[in-house]
Amino acid sequence: MSLYIEARIRADLDELWARTQEPAQHQRWDLRFTEIAYLPCREGEPQHFRYATRVLPFLTIAGTGISAGEKRRPDGTRTSALRFASPHPLSLLEEGSGYWRYVPTDDGDGIRFLTGYDYRPRWGRFGKTADRVLFRPLMGWATAWSFDRLRLWLERGITPERALLNTAADVLLRVLCVLAAVLLVPMTALAAAALALILPPLPTTPAARRCLRTPPERARAPRILSTLATAKEQHS
Repeated sequence: MSLYIEARIRADLDELWARTQEPAQHQRWDLRFTEIAYLPCREGEPQHFRYATRVLPFLTIAGTGISAGEKRRPDGTRTSALRFASPHPLSLLEEGSGYWRYVPTDDGDGIRFLTGYDYRPRWGRFGKTADRVLFRPLMGWATAWSFDRLRLWLERGITPERALLNTAADVLLRVLCVLAAVLLVPMTALAAAALALILPPLPTTPAARRCLRTPPERARAPRILSTLATAKEQHS
């Protein structure tokens, strides 16, 4: 998988599972989605779902997917895998797949919540370049920021909505400090801008930098992913 993000969360495993597997809760903390909804399916079959992301007030890009989870595994871990696709012509992301793992830590003081995913961009050579230069780094950052937002919700009771306000206030304060330096002491503007980028946010504000972004050497997709139909198979 090309993108890997891992967060250590001190929370109950069942509660973490619920807030990541229930669409109404998932869409609250995950910056990548505006709406997630399960579609009707037969009992025992993989779960189909629809997702949507509001890019602009008047533009929403939607797609569909299929997922399956293993809530009880012999080693005490849990796994969820999915395949997804978007037919929207303005969606750079054409189709992809990924997984979530829930791994209790050896010291019993938390859960390693991690994801690995990859996708195929559309728009030919231009799409591949735009993805490599801009979209893929942005997706990695948004995933890591969302994972830390989830962590704050579970560990500190800071709701996703409040966490977003904390982030907005943090960004505004940094911008104001740089502007003040530019207006009052121009010679220090560069140093102020550097500090605004380097200084970590407050503990109550989500930060992508708190997540691990480099996969372990043995990281691999779970077997359950191979049982899910690809986007083409789902629509055949």
